[in-house]
Amino acid sequence: MQYILPLSSLCASILSLSFYFFSIIFIITTTTVATLKLPPNVTVPAILGFGDSIIDPGNNNNIKTIIKCNFPPYGQDFMGGISTGRFSNGRIPTDFLAEEFSIKEYLPAYLDTNLSPQDLLTGVSFASGAAGFDPLTSQVASVISLSEQLEYFKEYTEKVKQLVGEEKTNFILTNSIYFIVAGSDDIANTYFGTPFRRLHYDVESYTDLMVESASSFVQELYKLGARRMGLFSAPPIGCVPSQRTIGGGIVRECAEHYNQAAQLYNSKLSIELDSLAHKLPHTKVVYIDIYSPLLDLIQNPDKYGLEEVVKGCCGTGLLEVSVLCNKLDSVCPDDSKYLFWDSYHPTERGYQLLFDAIIKKYGNKLY
Repeated sequence: MQYILPLSSLCASILSLSFYFFSIIFIITTTTVATLKLPPNVTVPAILGFGDSIIDPGNNNNIKTIIKCNFPPYGQDFMGGISTGRFSNGRIPTDFLAEEFSIKEYLPAYLDTNLSPQDLLTGVSFASGAAGFDPLTSQVASVISLSEQLEYFKEYTEKVKQLVGEEKTNFILTNSIYFIVAGSDDIANTYFGTPFRRLHYDVESYTDLMVESASSFVQELYKLGARRMGLFSAPPIGCVPSQRTIGGGIVRECAEHYNQAAQLYNSKLSIELDSLAHKLPHTKVVYIDIYSPLLDLIQNPDKYGLEEVVKGCCGTGLLEVSVLCNKLDSVCPDDSKYLFWDSYHPTERGYQLLFDAIIKKYGNKLY
């Protein structure tokens, strides 16, 4: 049975070189500057991303879906104005992470046709905009599901083995940091945006489904070699501009029933990840709270130099996202004053503020 999700809701050779030689060359030539100082005995060779549009750098560009943004005004502040498929005006969280760990300036999409061997060895993102822990979420949006992302990861692993051999591949897989960002599309689009799940699940049971899927995903990654994993909580999804417009009434308040669902999911997820951290040997599994710092930005914009937190920068800022935010839309004069770029995704400035809070709290827990 084919489901169709309403548009308003839907809305990135050197075979003979060893890994160590490559690492030396890369460190010498990179221009990234990190604030996180790793202990002498700790190495982070790569960043690997899985999930949804928050860390999708362009994997949706060449698949058959309307959930994409490889066109202006997206990317207007990225490398001189390149629309790479990132759902923002500039960099996204995995770009900041790659820079923070002195790996590279930005994390490319695994499906980027211009990937180099260096890109593979230092990490990529498999994330796909509009994906979710609920398999139905990816299905209704026609995007790359989390199970498919795992298949791409297996393919990636084989490519790395061809480059540097099995021993060095295992070193990369074991010491890299894996970031998983999903859940908001499950809540906003699949549960509240369509009737499909609400016919059979209440919020309590649906958040159980999400947590079970998240836990299974982490355990599958572990089986494939991951040992350092950070999983983001759901945000206060009811406070993003599109959900204010859809569920916040005439005055566009935060849709509290969305936020309550996110908080319920987060409480369950935190407990489950803590359990997995004790269950899986020699593994870091870290719950990363994004709910609290994003809500703080929304409630206290002046503290962070922000002027607009209830509308996006693109178009009216009320509903525009993905194909609804395009070259026909005007954009705000100064996106650094806006928390949100479109009606669903933060600006580069918003991401930077969130990242600063996250890395300060969780940076040294990931290794």
